[in-house]
Amino acid sequence: MASSELMNAASWEKPGAIDIVQKEVPVLQAGEVLVRVAASGICGTDLHICNGETPHAAAQVTIGHEFAGYVEAIHPETVTSAAVGDLVAVDPNLPCHRCGFCRTKKYHLCGSLRCLGVTRNGGMARYVAAPAESVYVTSGISPEVASLAEPLSCAVHAVDMGAIKTGDRALVIGAGPIGLMVTALCSTGGASVTVAELSAMRRERALEFGASAVTAAVDIGGHPTDGFGYDVVFECVGRPETMEAALSYAKAGGTVVWVGVAKPDVTIPVSPFMVYRHELTIRSTYTNPYGMERAVRILADGKIAWGRLITHTFGLDQFDEAWAAFRSGAGIKVCVRPSED
Repeated sequence: MASSELMNAASWEKPGAIDIVQKEVPVLQAGEVLVRVAASGICGTDLHICNGETPHAAAQVTIGHEFAGYVEAIHPETVTSAAVGDLVAVDPNLPCHRCGFCRTKKYHLCGSLRCLGVTRNGGMARYVAAPAESVYVTSGISPEVASLAEPLSCAVHAVDMGAIKTGDRALVIGAGPIGLMVTALCSTGGASVTVAELSAMRRERALEFGASAVTAAVDIGGHPTDGFGYDVVFECVGRPETMEAALSYAKAGGTVVWVGVAKPDVTIPVSPFMVYRHELTIRSTYTNPYGMERAVRILADGKIAWGRLITHTFGLDQFDEAWAAFRSGAGIKVCVRPSED
């Protein structure tokens, strides 16, 4: 496709707004494939980008880092197992492959990490150029479900960081898409999961995704050093009050995993003595290292009705409606279908 061909794209043009603009269909470079985007999810990170709260985000970049689509074309010098017509999920993270982090299997911590939808045009457009190494062929699932691979891979990393064991008691704070994914993974891994969420609708959805109990307010019923509290606490909101509270919900010897993304300038008070006395482990997660292939397999496995996460779908020509639905918090996951505009 020639670069003079135009397409609509949802782009972060200035702080506070995502606008529909026209951009050229990408011209493939060696090592890339052209993906016709069939489904692209809106994420909380997109809101942070819109508000200017993501320091490394680039302006005038098409958003959309949770997406799937069909391989439209492959550059002649690209080596890939994907074929034209394959439905693929796309890992948006693009490491340098040269630095010390990349060379020691910690590519998500790469100081030169780029990301489709954040620093390079992403999936909220009809077409996107993606490195061949970033595409994962899927089968037996819809494009909408395939678009969940990226957030699910982040949830996989979070559960790995929590080191969930059979019989553990876990608390998940927040029942948005990531919180529900963490709930499902912990539950299928043998943990008993309590979900804390203010929304009654989301509490009901948490029960569908394997929660043993749901609550609007957490009460551990005793002192952590007496064994009260949870083996693992996953904070999936990103607000200072819930990130601080998560520390008090873990029992002595427990683990707290901060999964939610806080604003860069947020700080919270932490008592070093409390962490010492309770021998807490505090961990955090950043993106989705080596999780995409696992996520694609989990989605295809079909044991969990992952499509139930998607409550709203729109065409790209309805992006303003999609953005409003996302910002209202009325549903769970809002999905846009760029190929239908």
